[in-house]
Amino acid sequence: MDNLTFDAAAHVVQLALTPVFLLSGIAALLNVFASRLGRVADQADGVAEQPDGTRGREDRLRVLRWRARVLDWAVLLAGVAGVQTCGTVLVLFFGSVLGKDAAGLLFLLFGAAIVFTMGALLAFVAEMLLASRGIRQRAAHNAQSPAA
Repeated sequence: MDNLTFDAAAHVVQLALTPVFLLSGIAALLNVFASRLGRVADQADGVAEQPDGTRGREDRLRVLRWRARVLDWAVLLAGVAGVQTCGTVLVLFFGSVLGKDAAGLLFLLFGAAIVFTMGALLAFVAEMLLASRGIRQRAAHNAQSPAA
C-alpha cells in the first residue's frame, strides 16, 4: 500500500466508475421490476376478489401468476448482477492496493454481471409480452361481452 501513488489511486477510482454506472442502471431496473411486481399483486388481489366462475377469472389469474414468476426471475438475476458488479469494484480496489494481478477475476465478475443483466432484461421483456397478452385477452373479452 505504501507504493500506491496518488495517480495510481485516481486511476483505480476512474476505472471503478464503469461498474458503478452499471450498478446504477441495475438499481433502476430493480426499481422498475419492483413497481411492476406491485402492480401485478394489486391486479391479482382484484381478480381474486371476483366470485368463482367469473368469466376469464382463472385465465387472468394464470397470466398474473406467470408475470409474477417472470418478474421474480428478473429481480433475482438483476440482484446477482448487482452483487457481481460490486465484486468487480472490490477486486479493482483490493487488486490495486495489494498489488495483485486480478485481471481474470475482473473479467469473470464483470462479464457475469453483464450476462445476468441481459438475463434480467430478457425476463422483463417476457413479462411485458405476458402483460400485453393479458391486455389483448381482456380487450377481446370486453368486445364479446354485451354492453350493459
